[in-house]
Amino acid sequence: MPMRSRLRERVAADITLSDEPGKTMRKWREEIGIFQYDLSKEMNVSPSVISDYESGRRPSPGIKTVRRIVDALMRLDELSGGKFSKEYEGVENEGILDIKEFPVGIPADIFVKEIDGVSVAENVPPANNVNGYTILDSLKVITGMSSADYHKIYGWSSQRALIFVGVKFGRSPMVAIRAHPLKPAMVVYVRPERVDPLAVKLAELEKVCLVRTELEVTKLVERLSRL
Repeated sequence: MPMRSRLRERVAADITLSDEPGKTMRKWREEIGIFQYDLSKEMNVSPSVISDYESGRRPSPGIKTVRRIVDALMRLDELSGGKFSKEYEGVENEGILDIKEFPVGIPADIFVKEIDGVSVAENVPPANNVNGYTILDSLKVITGMSSADYHKIYGWSSQRALIFVGVKFGRSPMVAIRAHPLKPAMVVYVRPERVDPLAVKLAELEKVCLVRTELEVTKLVERLSRL
């Protein structure tokens, strides 16, 4: 499948699978660098239609509407030189240790229980479902990945768990997540020395579940393979 088609399918799947499709639609629009007005003009609809979808005032778009939205985003990116799709195509994945999608969403509480996780951001309500996970080498992600690399981290759905190994205090991963438009459903730190209060604060601001686990990485992967 050509790169642009794979990217189109990925964005469409992420919006469709999201617990908050309008919010995910907005995040992708902002990530690609498209204004609401330009998207509405390309789709031949009122800007208020796009605004209502993204804010949740209008019912979640159906699959056909999602396809129209994503096709319009891809056309606008192409008209502006294809910067987003080119960055996506050029991404290297050295920091990604493992990435998987689940056939169906896993309830967040079951996911946390399966990895012997403990929530460290108690003021964040639990996510509904986790549609996949990505295991990341924390040091390589922070020091070696550009902003474009984050497109690959989110796989086919941003409604996923980003699992960081090699974490000391967890401040840098949450700072990176804070700076990026796309947000995961959950962040997991594997055997951190401790969790920095700033990481907890950022998780609360972004409403991202923050979890720690003391499982070894091999055991963690074994557990996840059962889901």
